[in-house]
Formats: sequence, structure tokens, C-alpha cells
Amino acid sequence: MNFRPCIDIHNGKVKQIVGGSLNDEGDQAQENFVSDMEASDFAKLYRERGLPGGHVILLNAKDSEYYTEDLRQAEAALGAYPGGLQAGGGITCDNARFFLEAGASHVIITSYVFADGSIRFDRLEKLRRLVGKEHLVLDLSCRKKNGRYYIVTDRWQKFTEQALDEELMNCLSSYCDEFLVHGVGVEGTGSGIDVELVQILAREEEVPVTYAGGIGSYADLELLREISGGRMNYTVGSALDLFGGSLEFDKIVTKYND
Repeated sequence: MNFRPCIDIHNGKVKQIVGGSLNDEGDQAQENFVSDMEASDFAKLYRERGLPGGHVILLNAKDSEYYTEDLRQAEAALGAYPGGLQAGGGITCDNARFFLEAGASHVIITSYVFADGSIRFDRLEKLRRLVGKEHLVLDLSCRKKNGRYYIVTDRWQKFTEQALDEELMNCLSSYCDEFLVHGVGVEGTGSGIDVELVQILAREEEVPVTYAGGIGSYADLELLREISGGRMNYTVGSALDLFGGSLEFDKIVTKYND
């Protein structure tokens, strides 16, 4: 079980937000924390502590007035820790290689593949040919509706018709190197992990899974370890002391990072 750090960029700033609160209109989001540090400062810290596999996420849409500044921050972070961070947010076949060449180890894909409510296997295959399975992470972030978890896209604003289950992960594992899954219903709340979702994710054995959402205590990390058998990686956002929370970064790195 490995700790995967994060750098979420919104309106040109490193932030932690409440997961389902992003709104393209007005570039709004409910903020938990806004950092005075640059994205590159966090990247250097993660590099110094030997923490690979974290992710840099651009949260603004490409047509936002803030996207250029988001991109500048992301490029600086990737350059500060080349090969140590994954990049996500608006990735397509047109810009995937750009982020890899900027220093990302992987590109993280959601909306481009889960488009118009369903899976675009043509785009997924094109991406695999373009950058290689070993450089692809599929973001299966989801929200619950009518008793099931459904993939959500466009900064978690739109439900797709695709349910998240073991069959889906088995199908997609041949296209990617890893899954990243935010439990959007608890993301940014610190209210505890989404146990039911984690139980689904724990069945995946083909590729690694990184879980994010709701982690607010060390007990949550122990529960995550218990449910997943120690096989699931994880991200801590708003609850981490780097982002104004109470969980100690040093303790996470030394005690909860295998």
C-alpha cells in the first residue's frame, strides 16, 4: 500500500476542493484549502521524499481564462520531478505526448474515453497505440446513483451510463497501467472512505488501483489496508497537514507507505 501524493490546480492555484463542487460556469468550486506554494514546490518535496506515482490535475476546462496558468503550474511541477508524477485533466490524443514530453510518467484519461455517456474504445485504442499501455492511467472516478456507482466525467459534473464494477475493470485492464478512482461523493470531506466502493476496487488484480476520497484519519488508512489486503494505493488530500488538515505528511510517508 503506497501513498500517492497529489497536486490539484484550479484557477492557477494549488488547491483542495470538495469533490462534487466544481462548476465550469464562473470557474467556481467549494474550496477546502488554497496554497501559497507553487505546484513545483510540492513536486520537489515529493521528489525529495521519494514518492513516485503522484498526480498533477488541471481542474479548469481548456476554454477557461485560467487554463494557461494551470498549464504553467503543471509543466513546472512535471519538470521539477521528471518521471515521478502523472498528469491529468483534459488529456486527449492531441496533447497526451505533450505532457509525457514535459516529464509526466503517465497521462490520466477520463472524459476523452468516457464520452457521450459510454466508452469510446476507438479513442482508447488510439491512445494505447500513441503512448503505450505503460503510460496510461484510466480515471474511473464515480458517484453513486440508484444504488450503483457510475463513472462521472467533465470534472465530475456529468454522469455516464457506464457502471463501475469488476467486469468493467477486467475489460479495461488490458488498455492501461493503472486505475485512479476518486469516490466523488466523499472527496474532500474527510468523512471516511467509501467502504462499498473500496470493496469493489479491491477485487481488481490485473493492474494497480489508487483510491482517493474521504480519508480523514489514520483509522481510515488502517481500514483501507484491511479491505484491500494492503494492495491498494491511496491519496490523501484535504486531511493532510500540507493542505491544512490534521494528518501528518511525515507520519503518512514513514508509517503508511510500503
